[in-house]
Amino acid sequence: MKLLLDLFLTFARIGVLTFGGGYAMLPIIQREVVEKKKWATEEEVMDYYAIGQCTPGVIAVNTATFIGRKHAGIPGGILATLGVVFPSLVIITVIAAFIANFADLPIVKNAFAGIRACVCVLIANAVVKLWKKAVIDLPTLLVFLVVFVASVLTPLSPVVYVLLAAGAGILIKTLGGGKKA
Repeated sequence: MKLLLDLFLTFARIGVLTFGGGYAMLPIIQREVVEKKKWATEEEVMDYYAIGQCTPGVIAVNTATFIGRKHAGIPGGILATLGVVFPSLVIITVIAAFIANFADLPIVKNAFAGIRACVCVLIANAVVKLWKKAVIDLPTLLVFLVVFVASVLTPLSPVVYVLLAAGAGILIKTLGGGKKA
């Protein structure tokens, strides 16, 4: 029961402290789950991010579900998911009740402009942390570059890129290229 409460409260704290959606939560999830709680390794969390990107829903919610399920089964997955969603549900309900009255105020517009800039930094920080663990040799750099260029130039679904990158990873590692996972 204590673990279930801890999962809920940890992910509720992540949910209440994060602005900007799932990607902005990634550095906070990494710090809480990997560094503080030691519920997962950086590699496991990166795998959860990858799977979360390929499945329906918000990446941070999917990641919370995976981590909760790993540590406390289905009840843990449900409570971690509820924890990460609950603060947003409460906050957005309150904001929705009042936003029409305040959206045009300069101070509100300026606050949102600052929050958007901050979210870009948080996402960039998550990318840098993921980069350090994911792009570890020339083959993974090549996969990164090909997927990056393709994602910029084509309108394919992210699922297609993930599946192709998975295939490339299997092929590269099977043929002996790059570091073994």
